Amino acid sequence: MKRLLTVLFIAFFCSNFALGQGQITKIRGKVFDAQTNEPLPYVNVTFKNTTQGTITSEKGEFFLESRTATDTLIVSFVGYKPAMLRVKKGVYQEVSVNLEPEAIELEAVVVKPGESQANRIIRNIIANKDKNNPANFSYSCKNYNKIQVDINNIDEDIKKRKVFNQFQFIWDYVDTNAVTGKTYLPIFITESLSDYYYRANPKMEKEIIRATKMSGVNNESVAQFTGKIYQSVNIYDNYINIFDQGLVSPISNSGMLFYKYILLDSMYIDNRWCYQISFRPRRKMEPTFTGDFWVNDSTWAIVKAQIRLSDMVNLNFVNDMVATAEFMPLNDTLWFPKQMTLFVDFNLTDKTTGFFGHKTISYSDVKLNADFPTEVAEMPTNLKVEEGALDQKDEFWDQARPFELTPREAGIYQMVDSIQQVPMYKTFIDIIDMFVNYYYTVGYWEIGPYYQTYSFNEIEGNRFKVSGRTSNKFSKKIMFDAFLAYGDKDERFKWGVGSLYMINKNPREAVGVSYRSDIEQLGQSPYALTEDNILTSFLRRNPNNKLTLVKDFTAYYEKEWFVGLSNKLTFSHRTIYPTEFIPFTPVLGGNDLKSITNATFTLNTRWIKDERYVSGEFEKVSLGSNWPEVNFDITRSIKGFAGSDYDFWKLHLNYYHKFNVNPIGYARFILDAGKIFGKVPYPLLQLHEGNETYAFDRYAFNMMNYYEFASDQYVSLYYEHHFQGIFLNHFPILRRLKWREVATAKYLIGSISNQNMQVLQFPAGLGEVSKPYMEVSVGVENIFKVIRVDALWRLTHLDNPNIQPFGVRVGLQIIF
Repeated sequence: MKRLLTVLFIAFFCSNFALGQGQITKIRGKVFDAQTNEPLPYVNVTFKNTTQGTITSEKGEFFLESRTATDTLIVSFVGYKPAMLRVKKGVYQEVSVNLEPEAIELEAVVVKPGESQANRIIRNIIANKDKNNPANFSYSCKNYNKIQVDINNIDEDIKKRKVFNQFQFIWDYVDTNAVTGKTYLPIFITESLSDYYYRANPKMEKEIIRATKMSGVNNESVAQFTGKIYQSVNIYDNYINIFDQGLVSPISNSGMLFYKYILLDSMYIDNRWCYQISFRPRRKMEPTFTGDFWVNDSTWAIVKAQIRLSDMVNLNFVNDMVATAEFMPLNDTLWFPKQMTLFVDFNLTDKTTGFFGHKTISYSDVKLNADFPTEVAEMPTNLKVEEGALDQKDEFWDQARPFELTPREAGIYQMVDSIQQVPMYKTFIDIIDMFVNYYYTVGYWEIGPYYQTYSFNEIEGNRFKVSGRTSNKFSKKIMFDAFLAYGDKDERFKWGVGSLYMINKNPREAVGVSYRSDIEQLGQSPYALTEDNILTSFLRRNPNNKLTLVKDFTAYYEKEWFVGLSNKLTFSHRTIYPTEFIPFTPVLGGNDLKSITNATFTLNTRWIKDERYVSGEFEKVSLGSNWPEVNFDITRSIKGFAGSDYDFWKLHLNYYHKFNVNPIGYARFILDAGKIFGKVPYPLLQLHEGNETYAFDRYAFNMMNYYEFASDQYVSLYYEHHFQGIFLNHFPILRRLKWREVATAKYLIGSISNQNMQVLQFPAGLGEVSKPYMEVSVGVENIFKVIRVDALWRLTHLDNPNIQPFGVRVGLQIIF
């Protein structure tokens, strides 16, 4: 599980990429008017005899980092005398530059209305985007990727704390960041070399990681995230997606509605005449960047670009983000990425300890319209870590890197390995692992989830539970789990055991088997808080008396054919027992049934194109895709087989799509439909997902009770829209709170055939939904960055007993 912590962080950082030799010279500075002492914006700052440079911000601030810097800075601006400043190579330094105004006599100028030169250039860029966008042609290349993670805001008080007495050797690696001026300590570095293949139409991308090196980790599951395949967004897109925020690209088709452009300079780059354009947002808190770029005057292709998050963008935990892109000419008309960098400052506040994330991608050996080799085209997954990729020697890396690591960078590997040998570090990681994964590891066993240790309900009274599973130290191929629970009211033990065996991890192939005898809430959303969650016990809005004892044996085989397409064959044998609140009384008379036994085979087919995911030794967590996820289930039960009481077929389709609706946020859409063929009692019908807690559940009908509606054929629709503060940002007081608007609408219609109405008497309150059920909500999320509050209205079936036409639900979520 500790490895999964690292995997999740790297994957999270990689899946949100925004753009596509010695010591490092780092300069942070500010430029002023020498007479007025006012800061000067849009001043050019370059290293002498190079094209490496930047411009000052609206506050006159600038930063530069370079591995090949000269010892002199040239600072120039129209109307001022150029200044030359000596700097020290290979160190961090802060400078202040005063520019002297220069008197220039100009002839009379006649100003006529018309379009600015900068806007004319932007229109040409937009008109030529399709032919310049690297995503629109096919190619192969070699990639070098470097990712580094740092702890920032390291000061003397931190160094003196007793908790760091065993770590004094790490302070030799403390450095200063040129972008923010904060000190930082590197804690993780990883590098990879890969062969990358991309085809534009039909789109296909494949990557083979030939070599990878990671500090403190030697794990193939982590290694897959050191390549390029998850880094796909580029400056030519109209919107650059950063952690679910669709930020307007400076060369977006609608860029002139969001940005002001200024033509700053022109010069030759690679013997081609280029213009320099700066851009800044027209309004505060809009999803935009600041920065500048160079563009070729004949192809209108981007040559160099630097973008930075504009002030007050409504983005959580991200204090700053800077991305650069440098392109190289492949021929007379095409510019291709040469190197891209990304820097992100993650902090709760500007002064607290947080994290820096750095990423560098270098491209080489680019071949246009390259064919996919047979071994690559036939890969079952988009990404492959070559055997032996983790075993390359230092000599190999010294030759393979496109640039030399600094002594600090090279030393991170040894430092991190040394840290992991300190006992206090191991204890700290164990505690973090427990809170993130809800388990506490003790040798071969992981105890948890800890939040299920105690709960209470109407059936069991006080419920006590101990549970756990084997750790990766026990095995990385097979995992066992078990639990034991006891209720002091029903005075009954509940228990369960299970196992999972990994046949293959990439593509995933696994078998599992489990047995449990425990209470269950039929008709509960699969993503709801579990009934033995302590929070569920306190957040009930109705008495928790609809629980049912279920004895369930399940065995399954799961096979992933290639990334995004998988099948799962499941055999389930379930025995459901009645309670005084949920009796099983035949419609035609006779004694109540003592139980219902059901044995089924279910074939699930899951499809999601271009899926991104992270995986540990046993777990696989989807990071989603730009495409929808589709699940289709076929279930068969044969009467008499394995004691099954009923004969039926069941079809189920679920369509889920999360997509951007730029520039007004993003949305989720869910379509769920099903039909049962055969005669079944109500516990085997589709008991529609209600919610009898005050916790918001996206996948349930939050104003519906449990056992309120059932169907043997049905269709439900769900739409949720996150506006990302587009309205609230216009109010100065609310703007500072960074609250965001959210709205949902849910619709359900279904029916029950006469034959299924005649099997068992329905409990009081349970009926069909031939008249549509609808509910809507509006809410505010991002309260204190983690709280969501929704006001919900139930629009139909208002005469049903014990219902609420209006309610408020609260959710906890971590969003960016």
